[in-house]
Amino acid sequence: MQKLPNDRTQLCFEQGPIRPPSEAKSLLIRFTRNCPWNKCTFCPIYKDQKFSRRSKREIKGDIDAISEIISSIRDISESLGEKGKVTKHVLREVWQISASNRYYRTVAMWLYYGKGTVFIQDANSLILPTSELLDLLSYLTKKIPGIQRITSYARSSTLARRSVEELSELKEAGLDRIHIGLESGSDTALKFVQKGATAAKHVAAGQRVKKAGMSLSEYIMPGLGGKRWWKEHALETANVLNQINPDFIRLRSLRVPPHTPLFQDLMAGRFVPLQDDDIVQEIRLLVQSLGGITSTLTSDHIMNLLEEVEGKFPEDKEKMMTVIDHYLSLPANEKLLFRLGRRGGAFRSLDDLHNLPLRHKIENALSCMEHENPGQINDIIDELGNQYI
Repeated sequence: MQKLPNDRTQLCFEQGPIRPPSEAKSLLIRFTRNCPWNKCTFCPIYKDQKFSRRSKREIKGDIDAISEIISSIRDISESLGEKGKVTKHVLREVWQISASNRYYRTVAMWLYYGKGTVFIQDANSLILPTSELLDLLSYLTKKIPGIQRITSYARSSTLARRSVEELSELKEAGLDRIHIGLESGSDTALKFVQKGATAAKHVAAGQRVKKAGMSLSEYIMPGLGGKRWWKEHALETANVLNQINPDFIRLRSLRVPPHTPLFQDLMAGRFVPLQDDDIVQEIRLLVQSLGGITSTLTSDHIMNLLEEVEGKFPEDKEKMMTVIDHYLSLPANEKLLFRLGRRGGAFRSLDDLHNLPLRHKIENALSCMEHENPGQINDIIDELGNQYI
């Protein structure tokens, strides 16, 4: 087994706590720490952390470290006769020799998957001055070969202050996809959860990103309007999305863990959450109200009950409505069984109800739960859903 050169054993770089599920194979590079807003009552991330801007020197130092790690991994590949490629053989070797340095493993996995995608962290790195971002993006693409796409989170309130020309410059420098937490198009709901944005700002931000030629993902939070505003939430969110026409609409159904400020609203009766079936009804109204767009809708998160509700508008709209109506037409006992299977991680589609071995396993689990905890099965299913937050 080989050893890392002494001057490279301590190489490291800073990474933040989260990234979108669609960036699972991306290299994470931290430009800012935490969230500059940090007031959204539904969000459990960053609440005890202060926002800070990392210096260009720090960030470039991290990029240099990644570059050196890549060089080391390529050297290992050459020594193994793999001609610089990161194969399974190389990956196993890196895994063995880097037991005390997880950064080597992180970079090796990135090279192995070969997607060349980079995600800039944390919650709103576009708050940095455009000139600074351009310098960092240029340095990143020069020092790390093989980058195919660079993406980042950004807040609508920040993007609404950027000109299309500035965003176009960032696009030319390599930043070609933006992820925005739109959450809702309802000004009432946005104000209640202290989002710090309005429907008008969401529209302005999204349209500017699109005009700049960037790919745009908008994140929607079914359930955020609660029982009081669910219709307004669905209809106004559809209205905003219809004006933006983002490349992706990504569903992230609301969960309210105890350590969020929204939980205090729930306990005080100021917020009454929707149950799973209510959220499905809300999503139905949202999908039904989307029109004149060419967006792709995805349900790529385990917190969504119906993962199958996905497709491209307008051609897949009917298919998505069919999936939703199929679920809503199920008898109550079948809905309960599916919810338990989904929240327990066993079911991924409604067809799994017809997978007899899997179905029998969930039926047995349900029977045991109802025997041991009579009248509490919905609470148990909700608790299972919270494990994915």
